[in-house]
Amino acid sequence: MVIKVFLASSSGSTAIKKKQQDVVGFLEALKVEYTPLDIACNEDNRMWMRENVPSEKKPSNGIPLPPQIFNEEGYCGDYETFFNAKEDNLVYSFLGLDPPPGSKEEDEAEAVEEEEEDDVDETKEDE
Repeated sequence: MVIKVFLASSSGSTAIKKKQQDVVGFLEALKVEYTPLDIACNEDNRMWMRENVPSEKKPSNGIPLPPQIFNEEGYCGDYETFFNAKEDNLVYSFLGLDPPPGSKEEDEAEAVEEEEEDDVDETKEDE
């Protein structure tokens, strides 16, 4: 699976530059492989990003701003949803990736699975 991060190499917006740096820096810190795709220099990248961001995620003017994050063809989210996932320790789930062994996210996923198994076992006992 390839994580694609759509970026603007020549953005005049300081806010966009900071958001892009935050996403890329965090992915690099986690050692998540990703492909940066520039929408400023490559019209095909820009059009693909605009066409593949879900309409409910586009701003009122209809033009999504970078960074936008995809797993292959599947939309993961924009900076805001990435930031929320980061705050909740759910970046791997956000990206559609399996969390690494020993990570906080893996521990939480295992706890949820155990709860679901316990619920199923209790349901079977009640029958």
